[in-house]
Amino acid sequence: MEILKINSKNAVEKAAALILKGKVLVCPTDTVYGLICDTTNQKAVKKLIKIKKRLGKKPIPIFIRDIEMAKKIAEISKTQEEFLEKVWPGKVTVVLRQRKNCGLPEILFGDKKTIGLRIPDYKLINQLLLIISRPLTGTSANISGFPASTKIKNVIKQFQDKKFQPDLILNVGNLKPSRPSKVIDLTGSKPKILRK
Repeated sequence: MEILKINSKNAVEKAAALILKGKVLVCPTDTVYGLICDTTNQKAVKKLIKIKKRLGKKPIPIFIRDIEMAKKIAEISKTQEEFLEKVWPGKVTVVLRQRKNCGLPEILFGDKKTIGLRIPDYKLINQLLLIISRPLTGTSANISGFPASTKIKNVIKQFQDKKFQPDLILNVGNLKPSRPSKVIDLTGSKPKILRK
């Protein structure tokens, strides 16, 4: 498990190269530290699930670059698009119906036919999305059952000495205090808040 302080453009390029090789990274976001990997790489997603010790068939939220990318993996109506334009980029994950044959591994969706998407308001993640031009996982960097964190020491401590670890931790120090994103389900007749 390598720890890299973010202080240069090279760090972003290195992170992008590792993601394209199927590696799993801890990365700061606009909410808490997150575990990210290439969502199109089933092997990488399976590794992330092992690192997180995620049980059952809980779906994994996804970071996307823009609404056009979202439309490739989710069914989005005109009304939903207008809503997305109001809340993105930002700390809102939106649950939508997944598009059939969207090209992403089924393991991402758990046993659901929906998908949680978000455009983060965070330069580093958006740079990575631009470089690799693929969606990234957007789940918090914690072992299941433990709290998500904005404090880098807490994040590192959770994964130290574990059998399955992230390949790289991008360290920008402690983030501003924040909670994971709000989750809003848009699959029904009206929006429903699943997590405040």
